[in-house]
Amino acid sequence: MCFPGQIFRAAGQKEGFMHRYRSHTCGALGESEVGQEVRLSGWCHRIRDHGGLLFIDLRDHYGLTQCVIDPDSKAFKLAETLRSEWVVRMDGKARLRPAGTENRDLPTGLIEVYVTDVEVLGPAKELPLQVFGDQPFPEETRLTYRFLDLRRETLHNNIMTRVKVIDAMRQKMKAQGFNEFATPILTASSPEGARDFLVPSRIHPGKFYALPQAPQQYKQLLMMAGFDRYFQIAPCFRDEDPRADRLPGEFYQLDLEMSFVEQEDIFAAVEPGIGGIFREFGNGKHVTPSPWPRIPYATSMAKYGSDKPDLRIINPHTKAPLEMADVSERFRGSNFKVFARILEDAKNQVWAIPAPNGGQRTFCDRMNSWAQGEGQPGLGYMFWREGEEGAAGPIANNIGPERAEAIRAQLGLKAGDACFFAAGDPDKFVKFAGAARIKVGQDLNLIDENRYELAWIVDFPMFEYNEEDKKVDFSHNPFSMPQGGMDALTTMDPLTIKAFQYDIACNGFEIASGGIRNHNPDAMVKAFEIAGYGEETVIEKFGGMYRAFQYGSPPHGGMAAGVDRIVMLLVGAQNLREVALFPMNQQALDLLMGAPAEATPKQLRELSLRVNAPEK
Repeated sequence: MCFPGQIFRAAGQKEGFMHRYRSHTCGALGESEVGQEVRLSGWCHRIRDHGGLLFIDLRDHYGLTQCVIDPDSKAFKLAETLRSEWVVRMDGKARLRPAGTENRDLPTGLIEVYVTDVEVLGPAKELPLQVFGDQPFPEETRLTYRFLDLRRETLHNNIMTRVKVIDAMRQKMKAQGFNEFATPILTASSPEGARDFLVPSRIHPGKFYALPQAPQQYKQLLMMAGFDRYFQIAPCFRDEDPRADRLPGEFYQLDLEMSFVEQEDIFAAVEPGIGGIFREFGNGKHVTPSPWPRIPYATSMAKYGSDKPDLRIINPHTKAPLEMADVSERFRGSNFKVFARILEDAKNQVWAIPAPNGGQRTFCDRMNSWAQGEGQPGLGYMFWREGEEGAAGPIANNIGPERAEAIRAQLGLKAGDACFFAAGDPDKFVKFAGAARIKVGQDLNLIDENRYELAWIVDFPMFEYNEEDKKVDFSHNPFSMPQGGMDALTTMDPLTIKAFQYDIACNGFEIASGGIRNHNPDAMVKAFEIAGYGEETVIEKFGGMYRAFQYGSPPHGGMAAGVDRIVMLLVGAQNLREVALFPMNQQALDLLMGAPAEATPKQLRELSLRVNAPEK
């Protein structure tokens, strides 16, 4: 196997004979090769004609080398016909670039190849998108011609970073005693929160396999089988509607499970690995040191309006993450009747979103307009002008100076600052309040872009009320252990039970999720009964795991980290498609391969299927 910098030689070929296609890669030549006869193969990245002298930047996977062809070369006539992205072989002599023309930002920037011979290996038609440069092209074009898109420097580098990140994940897991297991792809359907992709069985007509939404049951069964520490770079398949934060159809996760552990054992095993990945590939950005903050779910929602808070939004006064606050008491019984009436309902609250350095009416008006664009009637505010006493704005005028000063003191604000208000049922406005916090951070430059802020979100509710179906549902992972175990399931209001469930939040994204598992079969049945599933459903859908729990089940837990999201954060991409090789578009269409496609009549007959598509 040859690596960058090594001389290529075919098997059995004697020293002194040149490899058919290359002696070096396009990223290998340096001063030590000056004077050598070399052979390179690659793509014509950029072609420049300088008064009859041709300069061709030749590119391969490893890098780029400048090649020079003058009219005296026998290769010149052929070289004049070359176009971008033609694949060619070039022979010549490595030499130093003329003084003043070096490119020290390029690994091969001190040398060039004086070309004596050219062979066209693969001509290219007119390009639907340019490989040179990073100019934008329509997503449809990029995905249809993904093989060209992947040649472009940024995307090519993103994919190689992904390869290195996955390799590092494997190394870090194995170093901690985890073993890599491959779990089945064809499995049984299970209600795990999303629709399954179904695969019809030819051998068993009318029956279907399912592609795994996650290896959840299999990894727990591995713990039942006594393997103790499992991990896998696992493909997961979910037939979900398009989402901005997930690739359509399939995604990959670092999946792991451990036996005889409590929640803190999982944290201690995961933090060095995930934190180490961000330190290794984060280009010197600050990474939260261990132990990471543990933020209860309810606290995260109340302070940040999200269960995946962006802790890089910093309050310049406190040097800590910007936090919202409940200021209901400042408005209860006040002359600002809108909020006072809202607070007559006991479940309602008024939250304040502080905006340090936002104390200008123009900024407050822009925030109000933004809120209206988000479907809100508006966004109430107060602000404090530099050099003036007291708060300004309609709300301040209504509640009076004493209440306004109490709000300022509670939030730790100063002259030149502002705050905004969200009022009503927190369950209904919390998402908007969290978005307003992010908008404040963005517009006032409060986000520290040079940080990876990691935190555990813990104590998720075990159940939630489904307004649409008028029933109690699992709120997170149905296989998690309720805090308090069987006693909590039998004696507590289900909506007050917390679970041993946890997420990792990083810079406003959920990058991992997991839990300590409910390994007690009776407690498992009881939890599913609360969510509306009888014991027969548990046995039917999760029979393998239910039976395994009857035969000596160790306490166990684990988690799964999203590979795609982690790589996206590391390379600074704005979209998951920028870190995936051959993604679908947002309509779940593979524009390159033409999937999904209609099955042939023969295929349908073999599967004993008929298509009953809805009328268009």
